[in-house]
Amino acid sequence: MDFDIAPDLVEFRDEIRTWLSEHLVGDFAEHRGVGSPTDDTAWDVRVAWEKELSAGQWLGISWPEQYGGRNASLAHEIVFEYEYARAAAPARVNTQALELLGPTLLAYGTDEQKDRFLPPILAVEEMWGQGFSEPGAGSDLASVRTKAVLRDNEWCVDGQKVWTTFGSHADWLYVLCRTDPDISRRHKGLTLLLVAVDQPGLQIHPIENLAGSTEFSECFFNGALTPADHVVGSVDGGWEVVMATLGMERGSALMPLQLSMQREVSELIDSAKMSGAVDDPQIRHSLVDAYIGVNLMRSTNLRVVGDLLDTQSTNPGVATAAAATCSKLFASVQHQKIGELAVELYGAEALFESGRRGAAAARKLFLNSRAETIYGGTSEIQRNIIAERVLGLPR
Repeated sequence: MDFDIAPDLVEFRDEIRTWLSEHLVGDFAEHRGVGSPTDDTAWDVRVAWEKELSAGQWLGISWPEQYGGRNASLAHEIVFEYEYARAAAPARVNTQALELLGPTLLAYGTDEQKDRFLPPILAVEEMWGQGFSEPGAGSDLASVRTKAVLRDNEWCVDGQKVWTTFGSHADWLYVLCRTDPDISRRHKGLTLLLVAVDQPGLQIHPIENLAGSTEFSECFFNGALTPADHVVGSVDGGWEVVMATLGMERGSALMPLQLSMQREVSELIDSAKMSGAVDDPQIRHSLVDAYIGVNLMRSTNLRVVGDLLDTQSTNPGVATAAAATCSKLFASVQHQKIGELAVELYGAEALFESGRRGAAAARKLFLNSRAETIYGGTSEIQRNIIAERVLGLPR
């Protein structure tokens, strides 16, 4: 499962492997591969692990040194993510800050905001949640109705957000609000605010999902306050900032996702061989299809990563963006098929949490993967993007 890297990155890769072998031990090793960006299983162990990563300066590798990063290149970041996935380390907990808000602040934040918020993120001292989606504004984010009014040098926020990932663990939320309701164009008059959770005007209620995880929450703002200077970007110019935030996944996450799915398929093949299920032609066909699928992902992801690492181009262009979008669409659908196959292999045993470890994992995979064609951009939205922006088809 290795891929070739430039000679100047070999030493860095070896440094990662050595550190992980020395630190991914004990309780951390017992929780290999546990959790995901949308699964809060073993939360306390993962927080402790993230602090271990922080002490080793493995968080925000490409962030400037003054905030606690290494000021490394995108190539270093991708190599780290690959090796991290290869070691099946526990899923990190503050991905909203590390992968989305942090890069957004680096691009749009003031010096004061960077100094205030970036170091605590890398030190794992403050957790963040995303306040974008609302009951009536999911994929159609321009329909948000949560409003903010500036009074006495503070923003007063009223409204509701939902599907806030890890919201019940958050110390802060970055919230998209409508600050000028009189502007007729929906994408105008929106502002991105940084709002502290610990205050009387903000209530967060966890929502338990199908797999029994309180992965997301609904948030109620009833006169919640935040200082006037906690605006990211410009007032009424939040749409540009939010679109940049949603585009922060530059392809570095594609390879780890593929590696995780490849491990799942390998485990299913081994399980089918041990149980004799592989003798069933239909099961065998599904296993082969899953094996082909993860290798198709690998080929596409290597192409995307190769384009991203091309030092001759500062803008990989439409081809790379198209490949990344297609990968997201393909991976989410394929992962659901793998989950369905896993449940089929374990049969009725997969219906109960008390079953064998493999059966319990199959159940969780099946249930959690149902949401993958929704979050991060629904499959319908991804197909529209491919049709309109890549193929040039009419709306």
